[in-house]
Amino acid sequence: MTHDAPAAARLPLRERKKLKTRSALIDTALALFTERGFDGVTLDELCAAVEVSKRTFFRNFTSKEQVASAPLESMWNGLRDDVEHLPLGHAPVLDVLKSALLAALARMDDGEGVWVRRVRLSQRLAARTPSIAGHGWQYCDHTSAVIEETLRRRLDLAPDDPRPRLALEMVVASFHAALRAWTARPHTPTHADLIADLRITFAAIPASLTFTGGR
Repeated sequence: MTHDAPAAARLPLRERKKLKTRSALIDTALALFTERGFDGVTLDELCAAVEVSKRTFFRNFTSKEQVASAPLESMWNGLRDDVEHLPLGHAPVLDVLKSALLAALARMDDGEGVWVRRVRLSQRLAARTPSIAGHGWQYCDHTSAVIEETLRRRLDLAPDDPRPRLALEMVVASFHAALRAWTARPHTPTHADLIADLRITFAAIPASLTFTGGR
């Protein structure tokens, strides 16, 4: 979800209601989990706070862990879908994936800092909640496998060719490194700060392949 208000306003009423419910579930879950701890909030309590049924919850999320991880998953889902249409075959795949991730990240800018706030809360929860962190790793592995398969199919590569996975892993690792740097920034880092940290990390990839230590 990109939190693009003009785009959301153009959606049919039913879709707008679904987005509103999904947003309420994310914001309420992050607030309650932060206040009372992940294990201190039951699914029934979360649904009651948003005034939705458990059936509605499971139309949007598979678990409490997923709703807590939703902010970053929305960005990665966007990249996953974009790979089907990327201009492959004319530039290094690594460069294409870097540009695609920057574009997916740019779409998360809602202009009001909502996504940034959600990501920060989600990251703090994951740092102290093993089940959220575990869900994140499982999601990352599954999504990476989907992206890798799309790259192989579109580029007509053999199943044992390691290049698409290596290129993708460099992009994913770069984002996680940038996210750590961004999270450690003093005060309240912005969406633009995260894009800047990701660009800095991407720029360091060539040197990281050959450095032997030292400054």
